[in-house]
Amino acid sequence: MRCPCSRQSSDGFPNERGRASFCDCGTNMRLLIVEDDDKTASALQSGLQREGFSVALARTGEEGLLVLTTETFDLVVLDWMLPGRDGIEVLKTLRTRGAKTPVLLLTARDAVPDRVLGFESGADDYLIKPFAFAELIARIRSLLRRVPTTEPLRRGLADLQMDLETRTVWRSDRRIELTSREFDLLAYLLRQPGQVVTREMLAKDVWRETKRATPLDNVIDVHVAHLRRKVDGGRATTLIQTVRGVGFVLREEARA
Repeated sequence: MRCPCSRQSSDGFPNERGRASFCDCGTNMRLLIVEDDDKTASALQSGLQREGFSVALARTGEEGLLVLTTETFDLVVLDWMLPGRDGIEVLKTLRTRGAKTPVLLLTARDAVPDRVLGFESGADDYLIKPFAFAELIARIRSLLRRVPTTEPLRRGLADLQMDLETRTVWRSDRRIELTSREFDLLAYLLRQPGQVVTREMLAKDVWRETKRATPLDNVIDVHVAHLRRKVDGGRATTLIQTVRGVGFVLREEARA
């Protein structure tokens, strides 16, 4: 699919929808549309998916907030006039929680005081209905380019997903509880899938030890073993592989 930044990356991680869209920083571009009108919501979803985005829908403000609590998105397209909790309330709640996800506010309100209220409530951009779909795409891409791309907040391989912001890990539909060290170890492996990671690299970059020693190698092996049990235990496909005499590599392999 075409990258929403119009720059296709040669690498990236598949999500639950299969291979989705990635910008050149490797971040999976996932959008949430919060819109109560079925026709408008369906049109936006299909149009954005054709542009290469992965799109989820929420029909009310309450549903949108719930989805944003349990999932991570790169941008939210938020309608102002929603049943129950409206778009402004959703915005204020998100910002109060500390969420920095870019929000594009859609509304038929075009008066200056309404625009000011939208921005003061936390909107990153404002689009008046009716609008041209090409302008919506341009504004979405503009907002996504503003997001810092030095470190993608989500990483994954196959059915394994990691959120670096909330420090949560899932495999398929099951959440995996990890210690702080196990999380850092898995994050390090996910930064370089398919590449062999040596114990010396782990000692330096994860344990922050400048000198490698046999006792530390044993500690690393124990942590990898615990992590493997949690990630691969009971699975037909394993992800954490040992390269004998060298180190470890993260790649899919059918269990022998």
